[in-house]
Amino acid sequence: MSEMKMYILVLDDIPLGEAMVAVAHASLAGYLAFKNTPEVAQWLSGPFRKVVCVVNAKEFANARAVDGNVILTESSLANREVAVAFKPRVEWPRMFKFLRLYRHEPVGVTRGTNRERG
Repeated sequence: MSEMKMYILVLDDIPLGEAMVAVAHASLAGYLAFKNTPEVAQWLSGPFRKVVCVVNAKEFANARAVDGNVILTESSLANREVAVAFKPRVEWPRMFKFLRLYRHEPVGVTRGTNRERG
């Protein structure tokens, strides 16, 4: 049996601090918005896996069209939309397979290389 997952997508131009807050809020908002659904009950019975991806504006717009989502805004960015959380499910539209996982480079690593700054 496949695992239930909640996807959380964050826009790629959101500063790291706001992105971290957006992901935390998105996880909670996604749970609260869909807490009375069978999908969330099933998700909570397992490892309640979350997948956090970074997306560009076009990917964000395309993802918004997928049913069962909650859009997050950030007050410190003039209430701009920054993230979207989706109701947990097993089956996801094909586009989700191609989204990039959100990974931040460790402090001291130069963008585009694995060498420490000297």
